[in-house]
Amino acid sequence: MTLMKKLLGAAASLALTAGLAHADPALIFDLGGKFDKSFNEAAYEGAKRWADETGGSYKELEMQNEAQREQALRRLAETGANPIVMTGFAFGDVLNSVAPDYPDTKFVIIDMVVDQPNVSSVVFTEEQGSYLVGMMAGLASKTGTVGFIGGMDIPLIRKFSCGYAQGAKAANPDIKFVENMTGTTPAAWNDPVKGGELTKAQISQGADVIFAAAGGTGIGVLQTAADDGILSIGVDSNQNYLHPGKVLTSMTKRVDNAVYDAFKAGTDVATGVQVMDLAKGGVGYAMDDNNAALVSPEMKAKVDEAAAKIASGEIVVHDYMLDNTCPAM
Repeated sequence: MTLMKKLLGAAASLALTAGLAHADPALIFDLGGKFDKSFNEAAYEGAKRWADETGGSYKELEMQNEAQREQALRRLAETGANPIVMTGFAFGDVLNSVAPDYPDTKFVIIDMVVDQPNVSSVVFTEEQGSYLVGMMAGLASKTGTVGFIGGMDIPLIRKFSCGYAQGAKAANPDIKFVENMTGTTPAAWNDPVKGGELTKAQISQGADVIFAAAGGTGIGVLQTAADDGILSIGVDSNQNYLHPGKVLTSMTKRVDNAVYDAFKAGTDVATGVQVMDLAKGGVGYAMDDNNAALVSPEMKAKVDEAAAKIASGEIVVHDYMLDNTCPAM
């Protein structure tokens, strides 16, 4: 089986050969899988929404390992796919090398800034959404200890953690905060067993609300939290439905909107840096029937008040990416 046959997803039923010249958009998922119920799946939902609304078609690829990134980008560019959207910071270096070779192709990268004239870099203020769910955790915790489990130990995930800690302390200045990262390689995004083990370790330290920002690994965190009778917080997609009544909320990162907007704009997609913050609806927290009983009107009012102040600039949430420090920890 060739590399591209392994990479092709169901929506890319058209063969990726140099002979095709369709201007269909394309989406490349990062490691962790298309249906990770989190980051990648949010991207898929955005592409699907565009296809359902327009009747258009698109190509999609699922990465199997790091070595496939450059070949996948070049093959898609050679087929005429435009724009080509990729999820994840790890595409940054490769895209910086590939983009100049295809000046007529628009590339959209999520979670990384690549300074090329034909690249749109979409970044999110994850710290702002994490602050809100941190507040909710601090308000909900009965033990006075909340936890955070990240995927790969990188500044982006520290950004989630720091915002979460700041929000939790805003709700309860005496809150105790425990943190673990799953690993230092891309495998950390898809290790639910390790996620479950870390959850049990944090429960033993008194944590009764745990926020998982770990891709597919987070599924193990949410499952173990539900099994052990504590609350969890989902990430990127609304994960409340995975364990109704057990997931306090989810920090939503509207990767779906980023992909949808890019596909809708097509070859006219704006280049440069696009910031999706709380004020623009880029991040937030999820409320639905699955968690309504867990969030009192008083809790929701306090979090919504904080959200309004963040959007207006009255509350400034620290961005770990600026100086790699976290004053709240």
